[in-house]
Amino acid sequence: MKSWTSRPVPPLPGAAAAPRVFDTSTGEPEELAARDGRAGLYVCGITPYDATHMGHAATYVTFDLLQRVWRDAGFAVDYVQNVTDVDDPLLERANATGVDWRELAESQTELFRTDMAALNVLPPDHYVGATEAVEWIVPAVERLVERGLAYRVPAGTGQDGEPAPAGDVYFDVGAAGRLRTEDPDAWVVGGTCRLEGDRDGMLPLFTDHGGDPDRTGKRNPLDPLLWRVERPGEPAWDGASLGAGRPGWHIECSVIALRHLPQPFTVQGGGSDLAFPHHDMGAGHSYALSGTPMAEHFVHTAMVGLDGEKMSKSKGNLVLVSTLRRAGVDPAAIRLAILSNHYRTDWFWTEDLLEQSQRRLATWREAAAKPETAGADAMLEAVRAALAEDLNAPAALIAVDAWAARNLGGAATRGTAASAQDTELARSTVEALLGIVL
Repeated sequence: MKSWTSRPVPPLPGAAAAPRVFDTSTGEPEELAARDGRAGLYVCGITPYDATHMGHAATYVTFDLLQRVWRDAGFAVDYVQNVTDVDDPLLERANATGVDWRELAESQTELFRTDMAALNVLPPDHYVGATEAVEWIVPAVERLVERGLAYRVPAGTGQDGEPAPAGDVYFDVGAAGRLRTEDPDAWVVGGTCRLEGDRDGMLPLFTDHGGDPDRTGKRNPLDPLLWRVERPGEPAWDGASLGAGRPGWHIECSVIALRHLPQPFTVQGGGSDLAFPHHDMGAGHSYALSGTPMAEHFVHTAMVGLDGEKMSKSKGNLVLVSTLRRAGVDPAAIRLAILSNHYRTDWFWTEDLLEQSQRRLATWREAAAKPETAGADAMLEAVRAALAEDLNAPAALIAVDAWAARNLGGAATRGTAASAQDTELARSTVEALLGIVL
């Protein structure tokens, strides 16, 4: 699947330190250093049945920020992202709108790519659809079955109470967890998000995020689906010994990451709603297949609401990047609005926030338009320091505010030599580290 293009990142003098970022699996800030100068990043992509909303945008801008900080520290970055281009929500939307599911997936994926390019998000090196990964997923699931870490269920009833045919394949979380008797680093359910042993905490999350604890025939309610055998009217692929069908959700990310990144890679990232079960189960599949932890760190972004309410498709209150762009909003102002909130703090999109960000952008551009400025060296140092401490973008923006205010107030008249080189450094700093073009 094709990715998108972005502007080249301007070079900056010196180098940043490796950032310390909050790790969901430890509950502490951890240094995200690269092994042998390379950092591996996997960020879960969209299910393309609707346009890019502000929650999507906030997640991908956050991990774009991490990419930029890593690159500024001198690390090479291997970035992988998937697209869940076949899944129940996509099929349901296609049926409801009378559109072929493949056309819907492609149109919404293209819109997402366009939005990401407009927001100046650096593209992944590998951008892989679930449908493209089926040929890798089938043998992976077969290996799990052969090793006794996955099993087929008999005919029964599904989560919705409807009849379910025999042959669906589930991951055995109990069997996978027993691998810890041989390896203390082995995966156990809930371990990547500090829910280990908290069955009461995991069950509602599992149910709310695509799990089917009530499927009859399962060994454990938390066992996730690996392979869904063919149902009438649904797309299906050759599953070899598994039978025709399609993959479950979590296994696509495990297999795509195993194919394109070394294990363990540096960061598994996504929205906080993916921490359990998606990222946790994906880590379980990965360990079961490779005998190695999936990722060294797990990083998650907070939720975005609208005017004090949760943003959701069911409420019809999504703020779409494409809608704002069609209304003439500068994508740089959208990005700036996102960066004005810390990635781990829930926040709300409001018209006031957008207006403040538009004014801020105008101020920065006014300062950057001056042929000579002063203070960019100090600004670069302050922006680097802010981003090194848990990607503190709001503090980084304040440092740019101070540089702009100083120069619009006449820095040179206060005894500091101004220069065109300073103006260029300021522009490069803001673009390279914050992704904002002045």
